[in-house]
Amino acid sequence: MTSTAQDTPGKARRPRAPGRGVPLALLAPALIGLAFLLVPLLALVVRAPWSDLPEQLTSPAVWDALRLSLVCATTATALSLVVGVPLAWLLARTDFPGRSLVRALVTLPLVLPPVVGGVALLLALGRNGVVGRWLDEWFGVTLPFTTAGVVLAETFVALPFLVISVEGTLRAADPRFEEAAATLGASRFTAFRRVTLPLIAPGVAAGAVLAWARALGEFGATITFAGNFPGRTQTMPLAVYLALQNDPAAAIALSLVLLAVSVAVLAGLRDRWTRAV
Repeated sequence: MTSTAQDTPGKARRPRAPGRGVPLALLAPALIGLAFLLVPLLALVVRAPWSDLPEQLTSPAVWDALRLSLVCATTATALSLVVGVPLAWLLARTDFPGRSLVRALVTLPLVLPPVVGGVALLLALGRNGVVGRWLDEWFGVTLPFTTAGVVLAETFVALPFLVISVEGTLRAADPRFEEAAATLGASRFTAFRRVTLPLIAPGVAAGAVLAWARALGEFGATITFAGNFPGRTQTMPLAVYLALQNDPAAAIALSLVLLAVSVAVLAGLRDRWTRAV
């Protein structure tokens, strides 16, 4: 009688390992997709005016755009942290009517065209906007076409990245640590500050870096809501757009700076993205 796996107690039949060969039907489109993503970036590096690069990067206009971009992106990230971490905690730790709708609205700027976001900011915070008219009349505060307008536009598009990252980290964190702190007499805010926040610090840092990188590269909402005024609202993406029409070499130099920043961000988050779950 032929023996089977059932005839041998204590031994389980191992599943056959899948073939290690890659089907051509999958390999070909995969390589095309990879080339589609890499070739434009390689073209940017190959066609860069390396001999003139130091001169391009040391021009006053470039430094003004770089300084403004760094200041605005950092300020927008700080604002995102102040309001985004509590919002992420609210979505992850509390149950209230319409939570799914609130989460959808929070993530809406991720898929909303940035120009539409800029128009929405104008309608809300412009001089004749829903909120902006009261800011102008009561406090004399005008936000459009100012540096503060750049910060708000960048915060609008960068905040969802922080909220999503922190909310995911909160959902993965064990809530029993907060419950244990509560049984010891800690208030909910104290438990969040002393227990939860240190526990989710890596997720908060990753979300902050992503928000900062998104704010640094923002274009559509910024030019719509804040305009393109050198030294006041002209960030690096706007400077690239303007230089591309008049000085392509300067546009390539600025693009290389933004590319280097993006690579640095990806390298800094690599361990978090590749960590096994």
